[in-house]
Amino acid sequence: MKTRPVFLITKVLIALLFGLAFSCTTPSGEKIKIAVSKNSPNYHNWLLQSDSTILITNMYPMGVDSAVSMLGNFHALLITGGEDVFPGWYGMEHDTVRCGEFDRYRDTLEIMLIRKALELNMPVLGICRGHQILNVALGGTLFIDIPEDIGSEVIHRCEENPFECYHQVMVVENSLLREITGLTEGMVNTNHHQAVNKPAPGISISAVSYEGLTEAIEWEEFRIKPFLLGVQWHPERLEKHPELSRPIADRFIREASLQSKAERITK
Repeated sequence: MKTRPVFLITKVLIALLFGLAFSCTTPSGEKIKIAVSKNSPNYHNWLLQSDSTILITNMYPMGVDSAVSMLGNFHALLITGGEDVFPGWYGMEHDTVRCGEFDRYRDTLEIMLIRKALELNMPVLGICRGHQILNVALGGTLFIDIPEDIGSEVIHRCEENPFECYHQVMVVENSLLREITGLTEGMVNTNHHQAVNKPAPGISISAVSYEGLTEAIEWEEFRIKPFLLGVQWHPERLEKHPELSRPIADRFIREASLQSKAERITK
């Protein structure tokens, strides 16, 4: 996706005008609106902890065409966790036996929403499955099953208490994720058997586990492109290690606020 020159100029102007303090309302008092591909109380509450005034809409019940057409009314897109991505989207349709459950409607909905969001230069955040389908939507691939394809040096899914399973990740230097969190490494929760294999064109890896498995992705040129981040863990459930949770939500809402201001300036 080519970055629009107007977007870059606008983003620089906004940064100069508003500095580091961003309100989660537009200059006219309009609320910041976040589109969530498939919402649940955990995601909803996690976002509201960053700013209780934002408006959050679940796109899943709308139908693909309606959701995509309405996306322009929002300021950011969150793609959430859930079922496996159907492997036909990345050329592995023959290997469905190693997958879990699918939601083919959700696959289509989220891929179309991601592509539309990129057309709109809209901030996009992907969590777990959302991180994986973000990579797929941009032309990347996935490992079908981590234990079979990579091994079990690091346990990525616990049979019991799946959201009480943790491992360490290393954050890549000079990445957006490092900029957001200030961390070189940290602890994350883990509950997945699939993962990013080949990153999509233009995408770089910004965090890895100790066996080298991708744990976060972002634009290679993140400083000149709209906000895009995918994380394999569940920050909305990461109360024990908020350093890789709260800063991500705060930055995502801040970027949504920037998006709103950019829209008003360019109109």
